[in-house]
Amino acid sequence: MNEAEIGKRIMGVRKAAGLSQQEFGDRIKISRTHVGSIEKNQRTINDRLINLICITFEVNEQWLRNGKGAMFDQPKNHKMEKAMINFNKLDDLLQDFVLKEINGLLEYMNKKGKRNA
Repeated sequence: MNEAEIGKRIMGVRKAAGLSQQEFGDRIKISRTHVGSIEKNQRTINDRLINLICITFEVNEQWLRNGKGAMFDQPKNHKMEKAMINFNKLDDLLQDFVLKEINGLLEYMNKKGKRNA
């Protein structure tokens, strides 16, 4: 594992997700300064954090560890990615509201027979 390159790849993941260091750190439960230290290769990264980044952001672990393959495990749905980034910025009450609205839209589509299943 090339530590010097992992920091650059983690910065690439963060930028691809459109997140600040603070937002990225919040998603994986580390501080903004910790993220910055990793990106500048001032701090080593452990296996637990690599796994958490891979799971949270659907990153290809081989790419993150050694630069082989594509950054993401599967092609990204950009609309879904943007929706999830914005959804995660909402508080619990607003997230519940959004989920209820989505369920209402799905019920409406089912009643109208327009659902693509």
